[in-house]
Amino acid sequence: MTAPPARPPRAAGIRVPPLWRYGRPALVLLLAALAVGVPLWLVAVTSAKPQAEAVRPNLDLPRRWQPGGNYADAVSQGEMLRGFVNSLLVVVPSVALVLILGAGAAWVFARRKSRLVTAAYALTISGLLLPPAVITVVMELRQLGLAGTRPGMVAVYTGMYLSTSIFFMTGFVRTIPAELEEAARMDGARPLRVFLQIILPLLRPVIATATIMVMLYAWSDMFYAFFVLGGGDRATLPLNLYQVASAELYLNNWHLVFAYVVVMSLPMIAVFLVAQRKIVSGITSGAVK
Repeated sequence: MTAPPARPPRAAGIRVPPLWRYGRPALVLLLAALAVGVPLWLVAVTSAKPQAEAVRPNLDLPRRWQPGGNYADAVSQGEMLRGFVNSLLVVVPSVALVLILGAGAAWVFARRKSRLVTAAYALTISGLLLPPAVITVVMELRQLGLAGTRPGMVAVYTGMYLSTSIFFMTGFVRTIPAELEEAARMDGARPLRVFLQIILPLLRPVIATATIMVMLYAWSDMFYAFFVLGGGDRATLPLNLYQVASAELYLNNWHLVFAYVVVMSLPMIAVFLVAQRKIVSGITSGAVK
C-alpha cells in the first residue's frame, strides 16, 4: 500500500498589518466620496438656492431653500418636455437596433468557426478602442441626406455602441450548450425559430446590461448630438441644456442650470438603481468567458 504523496510545504504567508487591512477600504471609500459625492452635493445644493446665492456655486447649504421654483422654471423655461421627447425618439430606436443587430451578430460569431468570421469579429470589436471620427461621420451623413435628422443620430449611436453589445453577447452565447440548438433543429426548427425561442431568452441578463449601458451613454451624450443634430427643434436633453445655458436666459443663473441637470438625470438614476445588479451580472457572465 503506497503512502499518499507528501504535500508541498506552504509558502510563508505575508502578514498584512491590521491597520492597512481595514484602512484600505476606508481610503477607497473616501476617494470615491470625494470624486463622486462632492460634485453631486454641489449640484444638489446649488439647484435649491435662489439666484443671488447661486451666482458663485459653493458647497454651503442654502440660506433660503427654493427647489420647487427652480425646478419648475427649469422645466418650463428650458423646454425640457420637448427635449425629453427628442431624447426618447433617438435613444429608444438606438437601443432596439443595438440589441437586435448585436444579438444576431453575436450568435453567428459564437457558433461559426472560420477565418472570415474571426476577422469580421476582430474588426467589429475594434470599435471598442477606436472612437468614431466626427468629421468623417458628419460628411457621410451629409452624403446620405441624414445630417441634422433623428435617423442619422440613431445610426450614429447604433454604430458607436454595437461593438460593446457584440462583445458581451458573443462571450455569453459561447457558454450556451450547442446541444440545445441541435435538438431544436432535429425537431424541425428553422434558424430564425432557434434564435427567437432558444438564444434570445437565454440572453436576457446580457441584453439587460447592454440596454442599460447604451441608454446611459446615449441619454447623456452631447458631443455627437451637437455635430449631427445641430440643435433646433430636434435637440435632445443634453444639447438643449447647452443651448439654454449659453443663452442670456441662463447667464449666471446656475441655480436653473443645476436644476435642469438634476431633472435630466433622474430617469437614468432610477434605471441604474433598479438594474445595477443586472449590469454587474451581465458583464461578468459575458466578458470573462
